[in-house]
Amino acid sequence: MKGTIIKSYGGFFFVLVADRVLRCKIRGRIRQHYGQVLVGDEVGLELAAGSAGSAGEGVITEVYPRNSELARPPVANVNQAVIIFSVDHPKPNTVLLDRFLLQAHKAGIDPVLCFNKMDLIDFGDLGFFKDYEPAGYPMVKVSAKSGRNIELLGQVLKGKISVLAGPSGVGKSSLLNALQPGIQLKTGDISHKLKRGRHTTRHVELIPLAGVGMVADTPGFSSIYLPAMRKEELAACYPEFNVYSAGCRFSGCLHYREPDCAVKEAVTGGLISLLRYQQYTMLLQEVTEAERRY
Repeated sequence: MKGTIIKSYGGFFFVLVADRVLRCKIRGRIRQHYGQVLVGDEVGLELAAGSAGSAGEGVITEVYPRNSELARPPVANVNQAVIIFSVDHPKPNTVLLDRFLLQAHKAGIDPVLCFNKMDLIDFGDLGFFKDYEPAGYPMVKVSAKSGRNIELLGQVLKGKISVLAGPSGVGKSSLLNALQPGIQLKTGDISHKLKRGRHTTRHVELIPLAGVGMVADTPGFSSIYLPAMRKEELAACYPEFNVYSAGCRFSGCLHYREPDCAVKEAVTGGLISLLRYQQYTMLLQEVTEAERRY
């Protein structure tokens, strides 16, 4: 049989096969051959002796090649990364947002920006969004509380395996509950003292949503490491830079201190967000320092 790992817990892998979930172990030689097995991996399996019905147990006999892989959160075969931030309470950390975007780009996964809690601000206030609109990222503005644009989010997820990424407290689990009432995932209130969310989701789990798709609900993050890359690769992860980079004087321009840089000219002309560019130069220094260490 063939199935998809939707959860790993307590030494077992829970594999979705058609309309049932099997609790599976993995043969030692399989683990040695394939290394770490992830949620989202497609696997071959057979029923364990004496198992039958929806409560059966199985044994994983094969792990099929992956189409994609995210390191943090560790999920395989994801089609898109839905990066969720709240517009308020907590306010968006745009540096952290760019780190999530870099992870998606490096993993070869299409990012989608989802901004939750739109009920807390004026729906027409586009000041923050204009920093990311030139990059061309698909963007969904929703409210799990009021239900605004939840159907639109469902259309974005439809027919795909999506990872939901974002810091604690932005409402990832609440959005899943809004998409499919009755899931009853744990959600945490924001600490009014610390203004941070409680980490209510303890493990990575792939959740089938009826008529929509599959999503990975993941532990919240307060920080995220940059993926390993050379400094020359960083600019390519900024889609709005790529529109102008061909006009730079030097091939391989870092858009930092080089003269006659078309990207910097676009920033000066308001065609590229100054905020995004400033965050790029900060991350460029971080990547450069990492190169020197290794």
